[in-house]
Amino acid sequence: MRAKQAGSTPTRPVNLRVREAHRNIIDRAATIRGKNRSEFMIEASVAAAEDTILDQTLVKVDQATLEHFNQVLDAPPDSEGFGRLMNVPKPWTP
Repeated sequence: MRAKQAGSTPTRPVNLRVREAHRNIIDRAATIRGKNRSEFMIEASVAAAEDTILDQTLVKVDQATLEHFNQVLDAPPDSEGFGRLMNVPKPWTP
């Protein structure tokens, strides 16, 4: 099956079966955004996929760097600014 062309970028069909209630929510949100169902679903799916991929960042370091990093994280904060921050009245306490 040949994909339709939008400009010079080929597209491929994606078929989904969704409950009517879900489709209604999607259609309502698409209308609010001024998009059709397909545009809205593609935009939302791509955003969710990008967020998922970005959350999976892997940083490789040697053992010494890892140990130093953990020491910095485990050390208690000792700056004056942190002390002031912790002594600011909390809005949720009377």
